[in-house]
Parts: sequence; structure tokens; C-alpha cells
Amino acid sequence: MRMLNKLCLIICLVFGARLESSSQIIKEFKVEEKHGFNLIQLDFNVYKGISNIERKQSENPVFIHCDLAKVNILPTFHHETINGVLNTYLTHRNVESENLGKSLSYKLFSNSNDDFDHKWKVGLNSNYLYDLNFNFGIGKANFDLSHLPISNCKVNSTSADINLHYSKKMANSVKMDTLLVKINMGNLEASNLNFTNAKKMIFEANYGTMNLSFSDKMPESCDITAIVGAGKVDLILPDESQPFILKVKSTAMCRTTIPKSLKDIGNKTYVSKSYKEDAENLMSFIIDVSVGSVNIR
Repeated sequence: MRMLNKLCLIICLVFGARLESSSQIIKEFKVEEKHGFNLIQLDFNVYKGISNIERKQSENPVFIHCDLAKVNILPTFHHETINGVLNTYLTHRNVESENLGKSLSYKLFSNSNDDFDHKWKVGLNSNYLYDLNFNFGIGKANFDLSHLPISNCKVNSTSADINLHYSKKMANSVKMDTLLVKINMGNLEASNLNFTNAKKMIFEANYGTMNLSFSDKMPESCDITAIVGAGKVDLILPDESQPFILKVKSTAMCRTTIPKSLKDIGNKTYVSKSYKEDAENLMSFIIDVSVGSVNIR
């Protein structure tokens, strides 16, 4: 009898696990309007999940697909056009708040995409101009901004890791005003940043690692700021034929590595060989790390 009870318990546990793993809700949201606006402002706010944002071969200006597990509330989605701007909003909040302790446990012990329950795919159309505003809680977010005209891109993360790149190595076809990434606790991987065509880039993390790289020159001037409270900044500079100036702000608790090829002009400030104060495509870097390390390459 005892063996039979154990067998029944095992069967129930296996069946329950399978039921739970298959209990997903698939939702799709899209904007079908194609005229009457010259800018799309997208506000995307999710508390948990793996998010992928990229160009999609579709007629829709905005298309969002999500796979939801362990759902306690469904996302809300709406859009409206005001004064030539298509305002689009998606919000997914948790009725059971994710506190900082739980957020930290996810960062320390999560090792697979399944740990974050939800998956989001955001598809954008290269025929429209975008002003992007993303807010993430726990999870990961992957941005491939190739072939997308973007005037602004702002990303705020509680503890989601952010990966931002241009896989097709195609530059932004319009001038971006600001690229902003703020992370409370997490890591940022940002490559081919020269393709952003941005006037300003601001990267901030209270706790975490930033890997920033430029694969080529930038056509116009740009101000780049990277600030980390505790962690590391690893910066790959463009070729020294690009005029740039680099200012490092650090404390005694920060280890700094600077290439010998850069000219030291004093006060932790360095310039490239082609530096000219009045260069039209001058890049100005400020790297500020309180505790950790700065590695410039």
C-alpha cells in the first residue's frame, strides 16, 4: 500500500509539472493604422521576462507577441494619434510586487530563460520614425536596432540585463538625439555604438558591468557618459583617426587601465592623435566609476 501511495504521488507530481509547463497564454498586439502620423512613440513597460526588440517584416508599425506563464494579470495595450504622433502603450504589471530581495535572488541564481516566465517580441517597421521608451523589471532585453529610424531611445531597468547592438551594421538613417540606458542592478552589452548616429549617449548603473564598443568612426560630434557606482566599465574606442577626448573620474577604489597610445593632457584626461578641439566629429567621453575598474582599449 505504501509503495502504491508513493507511485500515485509521483504520477501526480509529474502530471502537475507538465500541466504547469504547458499553461501558457499567447497574446498578440498590433497597430494597424499606417497614415495620419509622422512619429511613433512607443512606451513598453513589463515587470518580468525575456524581451527581443528588432525590425520585423510586416506592414504594421508596431507588432508585439508575448508568451505568458504563471499569469496573475494580463498586459494592457492601447494607442492613439495626437498632433501627428502615434502614442502606443503596453503595460504588464505584477499584482504581487517583486521586491528587491527577490530581484537579487533572480540575478544570483537564474541561469536560463525559463526562470523569467514571460517572453516578449517587439517588431518595428523600418518605414516609420520611432521615439522609444522601455521599462524592464527582472529579466533580459535584447535590442537589434539595425534598419530602424530612431530619434530617441530610453531604457530603464530594475535588474534586467540589456544587450544593444546593430547586427546588420546599418547606421541609423536619422539623427538620434539621446540614447539613454539606466540600470539599477545588471549588465549592459552595447556594441557598434557608432551606428546609433546619436548626439548624446548616457549609460548609468548603480551595480553592474558595462561593455561598450565602437567599431568605426562617428560622422558627427557626440557626448558619451558612462557612470557606474560599483562594477566595471570596459570601453573599446574607435580608431585613433577619430578625434576624441576621454575624461576618467575615479576614486582610490577603482583600478584604471588606459592605452599608452593616448596622449595624457593632465587631470585624468586623454586625447587621440587626431584630436582637435573644434573638430566637427569630436567624440567626448566621460567615464565615472566609484568602486571597481575601468578598462579602456
